[in-house]
Amino acid sequence: MTAASSRDYLTPIVEELKKTWPNNRAIHIVCHGHSVPAGYFATPRVDTFHAYPHLLHRLLNDRFPYAVINVIVTAIGGENSIRGAERFSRDVLCHKPDVLTIDYGLNDRSGGLFEVKRAWSAMIEQALQAGTKVILLTPTWDTSRLQDPESESWINLKAHAQQIRHLAAEYKVGLVDSFAAFEAYERTSGEASDLLSWPNHPNAKGHELVAYELLRWFAYS
Repeated sequence: MTAASSRDYLTPIVEELKKTWPNNRAIHIVCHGHSVPAGYFATPRVDTFHAYPHLLHRLLNDRFPYAVINVIVTAIGGENSIRGAERFSRDVLCHKPDVLTIDYGLNDRSGGLFEVKRAWSAMIEQALQAGTKVILLTPTWDTSRLQDPESESWINLKAHAQQIRHLAAEYKVGLVDSFAAFEAYERTSGEASDLLSWPNHPNAKGHELVAYELLRWFAYS
C-alpha cells in the first residue's frame, strides 16, 4: 500500500483555487496538531508568522493570486493526538475544511503506538466522511537525535513516524514526511541543529522546509 500521490490528490482543490471571481469560493485549510503548527518556537514564545501554516498560506497566495484562502490553526501546545481526537468534531470539523493537516508525532511519544493510532484513525475517518482531503505529517526532529541517536526517545519518535506513513498508505491520504525532509537536510545540506530553535521545535528554516513539502501537494498544472 502507498499513500496518495501529490500529483493528483488535491486536483479538485487546486481547480477551485484557480477560479476567479465571481466563480471562486473560499478554500479552508485547517492545521491541527501540537505546538509546532501552533507556532511555538522557544517556549513560551509564539512566532505565528514564521510557522508553517502561515508560510504555506503565503506560498499559496503567491501561487493562486485570485484565490480566497483561509488557513485555520486548531493546534494546541503540549497536546497529543488522543486529546486532539477528543475535540476534533468541535474544534476542527466545525470549520468545514477542504484540506486538513494533522501533526502530532512529537508529542505522541507520551502515548503508546496502539492508542495514538486509534486517535489518528478516528480523526482521519471523520474527516474523510466529511469529504475533507487529509494530509498527515510525520514529526519534525528534536534534540534527542543530536544527543543520542540510540536513545529510547529517538527510537520511539522513529516508530511514530513510521506509523504515520503506514496510516497514510492505509487510508490513501496525503503524506508530508517532515522526518525524512530533516533527514535529507542533514545528509546533504548541513546539521540538523540548523533547523531547530528549541529542543523540540523547529526554527523558521525548519518550518520553511515543512511548508515547501506541503506546497508540493498544491501543484499548479
